Amino acid sequence: MTMRTRQIGPLSRRTFLRASGVSLALPLLDAMRPAFAAEVTTSPRRMVAIQTNMGILPRYFFPEGEGADYKASPYLKRLAAHRKQLTVFSGVSLPGVTGGHTAQKCFLTGTPHPERGGFRNWVSLDQFAAEQIGNQTRFPSLVTAITNENATLSYTRSGAPIPAEGNPRKLFERLFVQGRPDEVESRVEALRQGRSTLDFVGDQSRRLNRGLSTADKQRMDQYLTAVRELEQRLHSAQEWEYRPKPKVDAEAPAENTDPRQFVERSRNMYDVIKLALQTDSSRIVSLFIDTTVIHNITHHGNRPEVLAELRGHEEGQFDALNGFLTSLSETPEEGASLLDRTMVLYGTCMGSANSHSNANLPALLAGGGFKHGQHLAFNTENNYPLSNLFVSMLQRLGLEIDEFSTGKGTMRGLEMA
Repeated sequence: MTMRTRQIGPLSRRTFLRASGVSLALPLLDAMRPAFAAEVTTSPRRMVAIQTNMGILPRYFFPEGEGADYKASPYLKRLAAHRKQLTVFSGVSLPGVTGGHTAQKCFLTGTPHPERGGFRNWVSLDQFAAEQIGNQTRFPSLVTAITNENATLSYTRSGAPIPAEGNPRKLFERLFVQGRPDEVESRVEALRQGRSTLDFVGDQSRRLNRGLSTADKQRMDQYLTAVRELEQRLHSAQEWEYRPKPKVDAEAPAENTDPRQFVERSRNMYDVIKLALQTDSSRIVSLFIDTTVIHNITHHGNRPEVLAELRGHEEGQFDALNGFLTSLSETPEEGASLLDRTMVLYGTCMGSANSHSNANLPALLAGGGFKHGQHLAFNTENNYPLSNLFVSMLQRLGLEIDEFSTGKGTMRGLEMA
């Protein structure tokens, strides 16, 4: 609804700031509690599932020891600020999911043997959840990807792939720009020229702010600052596409095998996803991070210089993930944080890209209200089903189920807080 009243009373959870062609959802504020209590008794639970498809170097991911006293690996040290908010898994895999790179389509479905002829996928974890609780938000789920192909993590109940949105700016516009076609086109063009969504809803935002408590004003300021900063970064990145390239007399160099800044693109997508969660635009998100451009160096053959290059790329990915977890943990919601309410699954379809192995998958789960701060170490020879984690995650969303895909129970050792 558009803010028009002079005095701010209890706000609906679905309150929006609106202008021609723009609809900006609000974060969860204290002023919403009386009205929101009639809709739901607790803050919503959310889920973000992320896969990077070219594996993760096991030697730099898996920690030493197990339980709460594990010694963090180099990659996990980059997530040190969130150690108490995450659980690391080792000795896990998806039963029957083989075939090297073809397994990437099964990371959230757990469907065995994708390499076989006549293969048909199952419904993915995110879409199964969206079927149950997706009607509670504007977007039942957000299917996103950082890719130059048509890759996706999400599949329908019939096994059909769901196209992913790979452009953070387009996702932002999809979330916050709406109206008649001519209004949308006008606002999109204004955004491309550097104007902010906040410019269109500025008067309403100021009127709303005057009636909020100090704590709510701080939350609004944090949220609106994040919106503007993200817009500025996306606009700056897009501007380069329109600037003429310099002319040189030198011959063109050899083809660059890593032309894409997938780490920076991931950061931008993470920022949009965070805003989507904060505004309760969607509670279910999948993100496919395609790093095929470094495929050649994942076959490192244990050569030190190649391992060092690959490690640098992967460290960048963990830094981006750390930034995402930090932004969620610093966003308050109902006496907790957005990370406390959001499960973040991060992993890969290959335990070793160097050998195309689909066993011993590097994986972790952050946030979501579980008892974290541990390394759950399972048998590396006889792997424990990662799909059992999917059952735990669905139950945490409030779904009354006992199995999903090849998961026939909850993840052993992972308890709800």
